[in-house]
Amino acid sequence: MHKPQLEAIALEYGMQKTPRVVAKGQAELAMRILQEAKKQGVYVAEDPQLLALLSKLDVGDEITQDMYTAVAVILSWVYWLKGMQPGDEKMPREA
Repeated sequence: MHKPQLEAIALEYGMQKTPRVVAKGQAELAMRILQEAKKQGVYVAEDPQLLALLSKLDVGDEITQDMYTAVAVILSWVYWLKGMQPGDEKMPREA
């Protein structure tokens, strides 16, 4: 039985209207994406179904309408974890 290959996809959401893919990779690159996310304090969701959807996109692509609900669930969890309210991501960060 072979172990599935590690895969990671990074989304960015904030100043633009729709989340977009900013990084994706497998194996070693996926590991580096995950390490950098953790180092930067970025929430990492492990959702195989969402990963399967997002893997259809290329870096720079905005998520498609059929992905809105799944991504919104993850974003709402992240907001809650960080004590944020919708719209906070558009505010300038304090130094």
